[in-house]
Amino acid sequence: MGQKGAAAGIGMIEVAKKDPNIRVVVADSIAIASLDRFNNSYPEKVVNAGISEQSMVGLAAGLSSEDNRVVYACTYAEFVLTKALEFVRHNLAYLKFNVKLIGNSAGFAMETLSISHWATEDIAYARALPNMTILSAADSLEAIKMVIAAHDIAGPVYIRLSGLLSCPIVYDTDFEFVVGKANTLRCGNDVAIIATGMMVRESLDASDMLAEQGISCTVVDMHTIKPFDTECLDILLAQTKLIVSVEEHSIIGGLGGAIAEYMSEKENTSRLVRIGVSDFFCKLGDLRYCWEQHGLTSPQIAERIKREINK
Repeated sequence: MGQKGAAAGIGMIEVAKKDPNIRVVVADSIAIASLDRFNNSYPEKVVNAGISEQSMVGLAAGLSSEDNRVVYACTYAEFVLTKALEFVRHNLAYLKFNVKLIGNSAGFAMETLSISHWATEDIAYARALPNMTILSAADSLEAIKMVIAAHDIAGPVYIRLSGLLSCPIVYDTDFEFVVGKANTLRCGNDVAIIATGMMVRESLDASDMLAEQGISCTVVDMHTIKPFDTECLDILLAQTKLIVSVEEHSIIGGLGGAIAEYMSEKENTSRLVRIGVSDFFCKLGDLRYCWEQHGLTSPQIAERIKREINK
């Protein structure tokens, strides 16, 4: 359970205040999803499917079928998509039910529980599904805004929450969150870094390191993976020759993949460097040890960008 998970629970309390018909379905994961306060305040709105993620998604779809009710379904990110993918595809994406999947502890957040709990391919699964909106929170404030915004999105949504209890802050003041519109956090001339999730903070720190070496970076929080903000990308392509995507997710099928697919249809475009989880299963360890194996820490990001600029 990360700090963003606790924030998501706060977001659901705010949603319940304006929509008394919402329901929350969990897979024996009230504590994992930080829904203790919500459960205490609205016990009649919570359904526990037990340790059965497929049943959780099926129940959520059934509840949503009643008057197009908004239902939040919460558990580990690895379980909500990998274990229940067929149910998500058939019952949510195809039927367009208003179920909002919240995947906690994405990326390597579950640390030493290893591959069974690491979620590093989840965006790729969700991106391939028609009618699916995908949101990826950079910090706790953004997670709250995502949960609230998801209520008003027609159809299924996947909200990806990563990080530990010490999840660093990206947004220290209130900000406007618009689904499908990326947030540009810094403006520079030499390279554009497009990041999502926990990698937004790492990318900001990397840009500080590069600034000390005279390299100016634009840093973008691409919080919505689908629908993708192509307008923002067009602006970046017009401004810089080097685009760098950074994500705590496989370089195949995630943020970098979405950017590459869009750029492939452009002529004489910028160069793209994808930084993410490489195509291998890394060794067991804590969060930053896993990041280090894939070059995802801020010093490694800065060094990689410096090498690419010098090519």
